[in-house]
Amino acid sequence: MENNPVFRYWVLVGMVLIAGFSQGMLLPVLAVMLEGAGVSSSANGLNAAALYMGIILISPFIEAPVRKYGYKPVILIGLVLVTISVMLFPLWQAFWFWFVLRMVVGIADNLIHFSTQVWISTTSTPEKRGRQLALYGLAFGMGFGLGPMMTRLLEIHQFLPFIISAVMSLIAFGFMLLLKNEWPVKELATASKMGTFSRYKKVIKLAWFALLPGFCYGYLEASLHGNYPVYALRMGIDIQLTTMFLLPGFVFGSLVTQLPLGILSDKLGRSRVLLTLMGTGGLLFMLMPLIEQYPIVLFSGFVITGMLLGSLFSLGITYLADLVPASLLPTGNVMTAVLFGFGSMTGPIVGGILIEVIGSGAIYYSISAMLGLMVAAGCIFEFQQLKEEKKAAA
Repeated sequence: MENNPVFRYWVLVGMVLIAGFSQGMLLPVLAVMLEGAGVSSSANGLNAAALYMGIILISPFIEAPVRKYGYKPVILIGLVLVTISVMLFPLWQAFWFWFVLRMVVGIADNLIHFSTQVWISTTSTPEKRGRQLALYGLAFGMGFGLGPMMTRLLEIHQFLPFIISAVMSLIAFGFMLLLKNEWPVKELATASKMGTFSRYKKVIKLAWFALLPGFCYGYLEASLHGNYPVYALRMGIDIQLTTMFLLPGFVFGSLVTQLPLGILSDKLGRSRVLLTLMGTGGLLFMLMPLIEQYPIVLFSGFVITGMLLGSLFSLGITYLADLVPASLLPTGNVMTAVLFGFGSMTGPIVGGILIEVIGSGAIYYSISAMLGLMVAAGCIFEFQQLKEEKKAAA
């Protein structure tokens, strides 16, 4: 069974579902607990940012151990770190202790994400890559969407959400032990001799636009989950509508279209699909202020934008796998993770400033402008690709 590629694929999909669950659970559960302890909203936001800091900090250091020891040991270490960390959270409710633990969870989740992404990307065929990475994205979205439901369990016992998360990680650990370890492709002589900086430079030259959907998705997701509740309160939008319908509506929409968009990108081309999704999504966000007063229409807008934009991360790493040789894919995934982390930290900062300065429509304009920049970048990349093709043909 350990050599069965189908079994391996579904175990890896399970890994990312659990990583998504741990992230989705910690954000609201710890926010509620910190709010209950009287911690300010700004400090609460800083504590939440620690997870993304962990993602950024570990990113430059993951590639070397994966190349040396293989995927399996790195994933197992990530699962162990997640399990220990989530069990420690309720033991001592101190701000900086939680800050450090969140960073550790960010590090652990990135170990799992990076290894599973590269493992799936390098073992899937180009014809099935979009579909397989779409299911990967779907699994993360499901986990991230299920996590916030754990806040209700705090009323039963504050340890309960953390125990459930830890047990899930232990089950995943057991399944991982059944897999045979593998390494990134061995034609690494060139990649290894290039050195880290040279590899980064090569990936940027070959596929710089494919790295941007990671930043875009981090910016979008963190802006909605970090800024929108504050924006809703200031604009008089019902907070129950926001937390129970609007934000879950975006997540639900993204789950519905992950697989269809992955299959569509296999047929029509990754770049064409990405540019269409980002352009249409940006236009819809620009129109959102006009429908704020109509709850049902606003909810529909969130669902539709989720359907369009919820697949950006998985489509981005799929496009990256199309553009770079397999030996450079680990480097490209590191860069995508770093950009996702920066996007996740930049979005709420820009959104927060715009709420103060602009007020009405601020979050929508922030996201729409960012998507517009991404479309412009994609058009430039397409033009560059066309020039390279003509030069090669000549």
